[in-house]
Amino acid sequence: MKRLFSILALAGLFVLSTNMVNAKTATSSVVSNVTTTVAATAMFQEDADSEERDFTQVLKEQYIKGGAGFMSFVLICLILGLAVAIERIIYLNLASTNSSKLKQQVEDALASGGVEAAKEVCRNTKGPVASIYYQGLDRAGESVEAAEKAVVSYGGVQMGQLEKNVSWLSLFIAIAPMLGFMGTVIGMIQAFEKISAVGNLSASLIAGDIQVALLTTVFGLITAIILQIFYNYIIAKIDSIVNDMEDSSISLIDMLVDHKK
Repeated sequence: MKRLFSILALAGLFVLSTNMVNAKTATSSVVSNVTTTVAATAMFQEDADSEERDFTQVLKEQYIKGGAGFMSFVLICLILGLAVAIERIIYLNLASTNSSKLKQQVEDALASGGVEAAKEVCRNTKGPVASIYYQGLDRAGESVEAAEKAVVSYGGVQMGQLEKNVSWLSLFIAIAPMLGFMGTVIGMIQAFEKISAVGNLSASLIAGDIQVALLTTVFGLITAIILQIFYNYIIAKIDSIVNDMEDSSISLIDMLVDHKK
C-alpha cells in the first residue's frame, strides 16, 4: 500500500513539474514575440527616420558637390522664378471674374437705372472685365464708336497688366539649363586639364570634376522643368481671361447699341 502511494505521489510530482515547464515555456515565448515585435517596430521607425534624413543630407551634399558658383546661380533662378510665378498666379486668380454674372448685372442696371447705375456696378466689381465695361460705359454718352475705341484701347492696357513680369519667368527658364550646361563644360575642361597635367588617365582623378559637371546640368534642368510648369499654367490663365475680355467687349457694345435705340 505504501509502495502504491509512493508511485502515485511521484507521478503527481512529474505531471506538476511538466505543467510548470510548459507554462514557463509559453510565457517566455510570448515575451519573446512581444520583444521581437517591439524591436521590429523600432527598427522600422529608425529606418524611416534614417531615410528621411538621408534624403535631405544627400540633397545638401549633392548641392555642395555641384560647386557653390554655378549651383548658387541656378538656385537664384529657381527662387526668383518661383516668386514671379506665385505673384502672377495670385494676381490672375484675383483678376478672374464671373463674366456672365457681371454681364447680366450690367444689363439689368442699364435697363433700370441707365448708364450711371451700370457704371456703379462696374465700380463695385474687381477685375479687367469690369474695368473694360466701365471705360466703355464712360464713353457711352458720346457715341457707340467712341465707346468701342475706349474698350479696345483699355483692353490692350489690361492685357499688358496680365502679362506683366511673365517675360522674366521665361528668361529664368532659359537661363537655368544654360548655367547647368556651362558648369558641365567647365567641369569637363578641368577634368581634361588634370589628365594633360598628370599624363595618365585615371578614373579617380577626373571623377570629381565629371560629377560636378553632371550635377550642375541636372539641377539646371530640374529648375527649368519646375518653372516651365508654372509658366504654362500662367499662359493658359491669361488666355482664358483675355477671351472673357473680348467676349465681354462685344456684349457691351451690343448692350450700348440696344440702349441707344
